[in-house]
Amino acid sequence: MDLSFFCNNTKTEVANRMQKVRNSEYRTRIEKYLERQYFMKHIGFVLDTIEPGLTEGSLKISNEHKQQKGLVHGGVIATVADIVAGFAAYTLVPEDYNVVTGEIKISYLRPGTCDEIFAKGWVLKSGSKLNFCEAEVWQICNNEKMLIAKASTTMVTIPPVSES
Repeated sequence: MDLSFFCNNTKTEVANRMQKVRNSEYRTRIEKYLERQYFMKHIGFVLDTIEPGLTEGSLKISNEHKQQKGLVHGGVIATVADIVAGFAAYTLVPEDYNVVTGEIKISYLRPGTCDEIFAKGWVLKSGSKLNFCEAEVWQICNNEKMLIAKASTTMVTIPPVSES
């Protein structure tokens, strides 16, 4: 068995190649859902990468995103981690199915002190009912990225409601 792919690629690239896309129109569907992501729009988060099992986005930090000491609020960091992990799961579910967060655990590694954050979420394992995802949140200072948080999530797949 040739293991060079696993040795020469990041865990994210390996995970993405192993995902099963159940809706070939996932990108169009997510772009449509983004129109109704009012809280995401409210905070200014922009999802700019949508691939099978992987999404990425960024947020320009303003005073509204900061807590009393001037650091990026932990809730903002958790929110962007939740968004990218959730939409990564959305890329893999069948049409007419939805995804909600069943669980999120976030570890704050250092304070957010910069003017921009970047978040990347990916699916570790996709199932018919649960998707196990991870996310990383990075701050960007002077064109350098620094990891500030890591999240682990369980996304629950919600099947369409049958009309009786």
